[in-house]
Amino acid sequence: QVQLVESGGGLVQAGASLRLSCAASGRTVSRPAMGWFRQVPGKEREFVATISGSGSTYYLDSVKGRFTISRDNAKITVYLQMNSLKPEDTAVYYCAARNGSYDYVSASEYDYWGQGTQVTVSS
Repeated sequence: QVQLVESGGGLVQAGASLRLSCAASGRTVSRPAMGWFRQVPGKEREFVATISGSGSTYYLDSVKGRFTISRDNAKITVYLQMNSLKPEDTAVYYCAARNGSYDYVSASEYDYWGQGTQVTVSS
């Protein structure tokens, strides 16, 4: 089994930055694809950014240029640096990992999920 533990959420003002971290433990594949998704009440979970086992990245259009996903393979940890935050970025952010190195934008492709961390951006 794989466990994902997220940290770094919080309450910030618009224009501020936050860095989310997600550490994986347990029996992961070598260099699993990982991603960040977010969800607001009443809406489906939305892909934000993904990173493949080889390091290629993909972003939701509305976060391109503001968010950066990265990974530390030695620590099996993925990060999401969020700059120039906007009120519409407010959501619970979830880390995800899959049993494979290829990344997908669909939440259904991911096998493991963290508990979620709240990000609130005030205007």
